Amino acid sequence: MLKKVGIQDFLMKRSKKDLVDIHLTEISFKIILDKARHHANRCMKYSFKEAKERWYKNNKPSDFKVGDLVLVSTLSFKNIKGPKKLKNSIAGPFMIRELHGLNAVQLESTGELINKCPNFPVSLIKTHSSSDKKLFPLRNKKPL
Repeated sequence: MLKKVGIQDFLMKRSKKDLVDIHLTEISFKIILDKARHHANRCMKYSFKEAKERWYKNNKPSDFKVGDLVLVSTLSFKNIKGPKKLKNSIAGPFMIRELHGLNAVQLESTGELINKCPNFPVSLIKTHSSSDKKLFPLRNKKPL
């Protein structure tokens, strides 16, 4: 037969250590803050470690050099006029003038696109491969 257990019986069976102290003293408040600070510090270290591992796993160093011909992705640009449907997704080729660290390049200033800002992140840059005349002999000829 099950006995009805009230809240008083439940609280009395637990040890005094498990009960929540309503009136915090200075020492118990300091202990609570220290535990919270320690937990937050542990969580931040774990988060930084995970973010660092994710960064190094997904990002590879760029192999661009000064003087390379590259194409720029223009899908996210707002300064190109005209209907979005007819907008080219890639502009170029442009020559790399300068490297700014590992994540940005400065391109030669030519055309309306580059006059606004010549610096681009590496994520928007793709290498330009020129067409081989032996493989595509009719590509360079102008249409009639």
